[in-house]
Amino acid sequence: MSNTFGKRLCMTTFGESHGRAVGCVLDGVPAGLAIDEAAIQAELDRRRPGRNLYATARKEPDRVEILSGVFEGRSTGTPIAMVIFNTNQKSKDYGNIKDLFRPGHADFTYWEKYGIRDYRGGGRSSARETAARVAAGAVAKLMLREIGVKVESGIFKIGEAEAERFDFAHARKSEIFALDPAVEEAQKDAVIRAKEAHDSIGGAALVRATGVPVGLGEPIYYKLDAVLAEAMMGINAVKGVEIGEGVHSAELLGSENNDEMTKRGFASHHAGGTLGGISSGDTLDIKVYFKPTPSIFKPLRTLDIHGNEVVCELKGRHDPCVAIRGSVVAEAMAALVLADMALLNMGRKIEDVRRYYAR
Repeated sequence: MSNTFGKRLCMTTFGESHGRAVGCVLDGVPAGLAIDEAAIQAELDRRRPGRNLYATARKEPDRVEILSGVFEGRSTGTPIAMVIFNTNQKSKDYGNIKDLFRPGHADFTYWEKYGIRDYRGGGRSSARETAARVAAGAVAKLMLREIGVKVESGIFKIGEAEAERFDFAHARKSEIFALDPAVEEAQKDAVIRAKEAHDSIGGAALVRATGVPVGLGEPIYYKLDAVLAEAMMGINAVKGVEIGEGVHSAELLGSENNDEMTKRGFASHHAGGTLGGISSGDTLDIKVYFKPTPSIFKPLRTLDIHGNEVVCELKGRHDPCVAIRGSVVAEAMAALVLADMALLNMGRKIEDVRRYYAR
């Protein structure tokens, strides 16, 4: 099982939904970086469950503890290990489904692949693991801040309620991280309606990075846009990723899709911040589409581990719209990609190496 992401900045996560803890080891952080523990905790608080009506009722404090790699508030250049202990598991809620495959979940594929699975909330396949990614992404954001790169996110679509403008400052204050105040109530209503019907609803997040320098991305097999897509598709429930114009570009002519260049910069933004897999210096826009949370409280037909047809009736606490908290995870993963690419880019030319070692 692969649990590590990145090349120069490598994140390895561990833990299960109903185990003792989840956490990560972040290797490759340069020595001397100021580690703001309050900023890391603030990112985890944004993703934390049990915050309001629009998230799972599971209440976890998600207090992060740094175990290694930091001394007197600065990174030492050694692996930074962080742990988040689970405190509010209710494993008994899953007793009735321990031999069932929950529709829409990874139960069936984990069982077929490994011959064993942790049925308590999905174990390793649970979105609980993403808390560790947010902690690692928070450190990546501290690195990016040193070079003037800012990564933000927000929800632009829930069901059919779609934003027409993007206000990231508003998203930071919104209970559902809504980008457009004009459609926020409609989006909230869609979530509550699904929740009251014992169902769930899909949504989509926009991740935006500004201040990205030209040159990030390692063609041909480690392109910036390709790795961003991989990072996003590796998040639980993500079913689609667009960069810039995305799928709409398939409907355009080349003359419509090409971003003309002027001395003032790009005249349009169809490419979304990358050209040839390399950052162009323009704003980087990534749209991330989440399916409805598969854990719903409606009876659904399924199979058990013996091949019998049975009915699955779930208990427990689940997000009615996984996209909301998922947007914070997408933001963290984008930060990890950009920080990794920034480190890789430092040795792109021999003059850079020569300049570093000049005496």
